Parts: sequence; C-alpha cells; structure tokens
Amino acid sequence: MDFTECYQDTCSAVGLAAREGKIRQVQRLIQKGYSVDVKDNRGWNPLHEAANAGSAECVRLLLGAAENCEDYINSFTHDSETPLYLAAKNGHLRVVKWLIKGGADMNRETNDMSCPLFAAVDGGHREVVELLVRSGAEVNGTHSPSGWSCLHQAVYKGHCDIARFLASKCSLEAVDDYGITPLFVAAQYGHHKCLEILADEGANVNCQAKDLATPLLIAAQEGHLACVGVLLAHNADPNLYCNEAQWQLPIHAAAQFCRVSILERLIPVTNRECDRGEGKVSPVYLAVLSGQADSLRPLLKAGYSPDAQSCKQFGYECPLDMALWCNSWSLDNECHQTREIAQMLLSAGATVSLGMYGFALQGHVPEHLPLILEYAGLPQGDKLAELVQKALEEVHSAPYWLPLLLKAGVDPMLFLHHKMLEDADDVVLNFYLEFINWKTLPSNTLQILSRRQAEGTWIPRKHFECVPALSHLCRLAVREAVGSGIFSKTAFVQELPIPTLLQNYLQFNDIYTAHNPLPCSLLGQQI
Repeated sequence: MDFTECYQDTCSAVGLAAREGKIRQVQRLIQKGYSVDVKDNRGWNPLHEAANAGSAECVRLLLGAAENCEDYINSFTHDSETPLYLAAKNGHLRVVKWLIKGGADMNRETNDMSCPLFAAVDGGHREVVELLVRSGAEVNGTHSPSGWSCLHQAVYKGHCDIARFLASKCSLEAVDDYGITPLFVAAQYGHHKCLEILADEGANVNCQAKDLATPLLIAAQEGHLACVGVLLAHNADPNLYCNEAQWQLPIHAAAQFCRVSILERLIPVTNRECDRGEGKVSPVYLAVLSGQADSLRPLLKAGYSPDAQSCKQFGYECPLDMALWCNSWSLDNECHQTREIAQMLLSAGATVSLGMYGFALQGHVPEHLPLILEYAGLPQGDKLAELVQKALEEVHSAPYWLPLLLKAGVDPMLFLHHKMLEDADDVVLNFYLEFINWKTLPSNTLQILSRRQAEGTWIPRKHFECVPALSHLCRLAVREAVGSGIFSKTAFVQELPIPTLLQNYLQFNDIYTAHNPLPCSLLGQQI
C-alpha cells in the first residue's frame, strides 16, 4: 500500500491542515471543536503531520489543544514513530525544541530500534543532535539490529562535525555485535577525517573485531590510503595478526586486493618474519593467489623471497608452485596475468623443483615449460637425469617437450632409451633420430627399430638408410666436444667465426624446421 499520499477517508481535516502548515486553519478547526487526535491509515495524527512538516506553530497549537499532553506528545504511528522522531529525522530544530519543552520522550525507540538522536545523526542534522544531547538524550544506546551506537552512525555517514561533537560525549570503544568500534567503521568506509577525529580523541587504533580484523587491515583491504596514513601516524601496529592462525597482516590484504600504494606504505613498516617464517604466510602468496602482478612487483623489488616458505594454509610448496597450478585452471582472460606472475617469480630467482618440471612436461599449459627453461634453465647433475626419466614417463607428450628440451641443451643420447624407441610415435621417433648418428646405434636399439618397422609402427625417413652427411657428423662432433648445454646457447654459437647460415645449421635449425612434431602455432612461439 502506498502511504505517501493522504486518503480522504482517513485523514482528518486538522491533520491535512497541519501537514500543509496552515496555522490559521488549524486554529479555526480547533476552535470549532475538531479533534486533534484522529489518526489516518498510517497511524499518524495531526501532531505527527506538523512535526514531520516542520511547522513549529502548528505543533504549539496542537499541544495546547490536547486533552492529555503527555500521551499525545509521545503517540506512536503504526511504525512506532513519535512526533519528536519525525522532527529530528527531518532536522526541524524549532519543532524539536517545542516537543522537548512539552515533555517528549527523547529516548523512545521505533520498531527498528532507532530513536530521535539516531535519526538526527543519520540525517546529518548537527544542531538537532546537539540540542538532544544537551537536553539529556542517551548517547551510548544501541540503535540498529547490529548494535550500532549514534557515534557508529555518524562515522558511517561521514558526518565529521557530528562525530567531533559526539566523540567527547560517547564511548569511543562501543562495539556492535561483531566487535566493531566507531573508529573501525571510519577505516572501513574510508572516512579519514572522522578517523582522525576519533584517533585524536584517544580511540584505540589497534582495536580488533571478533574475527581479529584491525582498522589497518580493513583500510588496506578496502584501499583507503588516507585512512592507512592516519592510522600509521597514530601508531597503528602493522604487525598485529588479524586471524587466529596468526599469519594474516594488513600487508596481506593490500597484496591480495592490489592496493599498490598502500602496499608500498606497509612494506617498510611490516616485520619480515612473515616473508619466510615457518608457520607464517608470505604476502607473495596472496599476490599470486589473487593474480595480482602489480602487487607482486613491489614485494619482490623490496626483497621478499620468490620462494617464501612452504604454505600449508593454501597447500602449496612455494609461490611458483601456486602460480603454475593457478595458470592450469585460469580462465582465458586471467592467463596473461598468471603467466606474468610466473615470469616475475622466475626472473627473481624462484627455485624450480623437479615436481614443477614434471608438471610442465605434461603440456597442460604450453607456456610453462619454455618459461621455466628460459629463466631457470635445466637442472644439473643427478637432477637432470631425473628430469629425463620424468620426460620419458610422459613420452605421449614428447611432441611437446622433446624439441624444447633438446633446444635447451639436453644431450639427445640421454633419450636413447627403450621407452622412447618403443613408445614414441612415428613422427617423434624420426625427429629424435635426426639429432644422433643413426648409423652407430647399439644392436639392441637397432633390433627395436627393426621390429617396429616390420610391424608398421615406424616408417623411417629414406636418408636413415645412408651414412649421415659429413656436415651432420661434424656438428655432432662439435656438440660432443663442447657439450650439449653450451652448444645450445645461441650467444656461444654466434661468437664462432663462421657464417650465419652455418651457425643456424650447427644449432639444428634445419631439423627443427623440417621435422617439427609440434603443432605449427606452438612451434612458432617456442622454437
């Protein structure tokens, strides 16, 4: 039902005149004996109408004509609103004065737990607020379903003048049902002037809500730089843990929500224990988890470790592990960001475990392996042998990883294994044999190849029937002499005093081009 208009069958003549502020008409109707206490379909009587409209003279006339002034002045609408509540809500100072003088109950609550003072605060009516407080209105009551005080509401609305007035009258540490103080509210909603007023007045800048969140944490999370500045200037503790597991700090919130300016303020004042401390969580994890490359950049620049610590809370061994896994399930529009993050971690020297190499070999995310090889290179010694073994276990993905590993400098002879010879498909096997001397293979290898040829699972290229060309034998000899790792370095080959065409030949570029087992689009990106 629409209660914004007056229905003729319920609104009294006195009520209508009071609503329109027609003082003489109200006076004439009273003199003619019209009742001043007839309610309309909202429960409003003429006094409610006059108070809501701000007609102080009508209020004075109606109070004088009431049979029982005390009951009349505190009468309720159907929403349990008193005339004083309506006047305060709309900032009608003169009406409020008349109603207080007439004995209105300043603390009577509505059905939604509000009261005249709370309504005046909410509307930003400073003079009405001051009048009500001076007249004895309760300032520390709770007037919302969540238990907010008038000071909470003043700060929430950003009414600085009212907050300044109430700060000297109200409890600064009043908490709502969530343990949140007015100062916390100021930090949460970015009202830095109100925040400064409360902090100057002595409010606790390190208060914690029931979930242990602090004003500094919430300001960092919401991106309120000015509030962060005020809090730090008033000695807010950036190292106060904000969860029961004791790892979350304001710097984590800034990293997670990409509040870069705030992050740069918090980095120099945050204890580095969170960087690699056991049981803690580096903010690097939060930047990676939320896909925030812009957050990661200042952390790494400031010296935060790209390896951090093993993170049981998130189930990852290191940030790079998290970045690679996140990349594997990211949506298309998120992939660029996660690739950039992985690249940043690798550039900063992140350690690549064999498990990461093994995951990358599967080729679920084609960018992983070339990125790792570019920035971290190949593992050394026994680790390289383990990598080769892992690769052979993923021989079905050899069209993806074989060119990349050979290009990175893995000795092709390490792949001369029965897994490669028996399980690799026809194209991959032909590609692989181009990197070795196919005429000097061991007898057991030749037996496997002969069997596959007889079964029709391998069709050798015609030139495999002949002795390799002298040029090919020469490049094999050069590779053996200097080592596959060095031989794969383009910079090394380019320093050789030979023509560019021969440099390309030494690096087997003719074979990569002619015998490419990878899809052309991927080869173009990686080789």
